[in-house]
Amino acid sequence: MNAIKLLLVDDQEIVRAGLRSLLERQAGLEVAGEASRGDEAVTLAMELKPDIVLMDVTLPDINGAEATRRIKAALPEVQVLALTIHEDEAYFFEMLNAGASGYVPKRASPNDLLAAIHIVAQGEVFLHPVVAGALVQDYLRRVRSGGESDSYDELTPRQREVLTMIAEGLSNQDIATRLEISVRTVERHRENIIKQLNLHSRADLVKYALRKGLIHLEDE
Repeated sequence: MNAIKLLLVDDQEIVRAGLRSLLERQAGLEVAGEASRGDEAVTLAMELKPDIVLMDVTLPDINGAEATRRIKAALPEVQVLALTIHEDEAYFFEMLNAGASGYVPKRASPNDLLAAIHIVAQGEVFLHPVVAGALVQDYLRRVRSGGESDSYDELTPRQREVLTMIAEGLSNQDIATRLEISVRTVERHRENIIKQLNLHSRADLVKYALRKGLIHLEDE
């Protein structure tokens, strides 16, 4: 199996050095290049054709969303994973609308980042607990107002417990500890819940964002 080829994009050299050090210690990952600017990221992506671009949102020239949009327009097979200090869901949906497949806060654990890389490499969407929590909080508000009662009724009691903890932004490990179950069991519950809420693909998430007015069709 070929190594996952990565392009690191961040305007801070110390951040890129830390990421390179972490990623190069992992079997199956290869750091093919680094960029400190959005335009440089687009140029290097065309040259290196990485599997995944780890993209910062705030860059000194064109921002991460615009760089992502240009990369995806030219190389639709390249996956983009946002890695940023910004945790507001509006930033997430801006990147998602540009073509990113995941969003990882910089305060996330190394294990979260590695999990995100492998999930995005498979063509799936990665939802960090911070993002998932915001989405689930909105869903639970609609349940309380009667807007999502049917889908909520379909969840098992255990799934509802996990759902509440996801809304609180708890990690899989935290949920497993609270419920005294394995992390893998939590992961299965989370995957099933996200699918039942129709938040398991980029298209579903874009529809959600359009419904909430977080992105607009004219952005396309």
